[in-house]
Amino acid sequence: MYDIASIYSARSVDDAIRALQADPAAVVIAGGTDVLIKIREGKLAGCPLVSIHELGEELSGVTLADNGDVEIGPLTTFRGVTFSDVIRRTIPVLGEAADMAGGPQLRAAGTIGGNVCNGITSADTASTLVALDAVLRVRGPKGEREVPISQWYQGVGKVALAPYELLVKIVIPYDNYVGYTGHYIKYAQRNAMDIATLGVSCLVKLTSDKKMVDDAALAFGVAGPVPMRSPAAEAAVRGLPIGEAVAAIGEAALADVNPRTSWRASKEFRIQLVKELSARALREAARKGGADV
Repeated sequence: MYDIASIYSARSVDDAIRALQADPAAVVIAGGTDVLIKIREGKLAGCPLVSIHELGEELSGVTLADNGDVEIGPLTTFRGVTFSDVIRRTIPVLGEAADMAGGPQLRAAGTIGGNVCNGITSADTASTLVALDAVLRVRGPKGEREVPISQWYQGVGKVALAPYELLVKIVIPYDNYVGYTGHYIKYAQRNAMDIATLGVSCLVKLTSDKKMVDDAALAFGVAGPVPMRSPAAEAAVRGLPIGEAVAAIGEAALADVNPRTSWRASKEFRIQLVKELSARALREAARKGGADV
């Protein structure tokens, strides 16, 4: 049994916003894979819910805009992201990351919007979205606004949603993915159905001869309180031959990360993972781009 005060099934995004305004204590529920666990654990016991589960026509699906931007509805399930033809053609690394969340049941019900809105650093899609400099489009009583993902994560479990706002679109700008290949690595204690001890996502754009790094983006989950980029590592590898870049990227990333010790791993072990997995992710991303590595 779940201790739920009430549940309102919204008929539209605007209807959901009105319901949230009418009951400021209400919590939004979509797939329920995160919210229901918190209710069962007592963290949200007795809360009223506003369900957006039935708003698939407005809030689900992956499309390619006329300007080349990839637009993802927040109600799109992890499975929907992984098997989207648009994602496979444009940013397959995001589909690969989504396919590492939980098990098959969770991936069929859990949504990418929930993964972003829960503000958890271990979220499997978060580091790739950060590497891609995604833009979060939200709607509230005052209309729509866009939040760069660099400003989205504001602390453990805290994101830049104002009261009564909903995430309505995740946008990957064309310039942020075209010409790049990427790779995501999730290190966990088990091979499946486990929370990441560390996650790393690397995007690389190679020079025309496929021998040097023209540009790179490197982002982590669980390397700090929020998903984060490593500007130091990105700057360190630009213009380097692939082999030198692979050797340099992990050490350079240490300037930006701040992992902590938890029951899953010590800070020292996570630092070692940052160094090793950064190199592996860059090497594999470059190989996907045609480099001889």
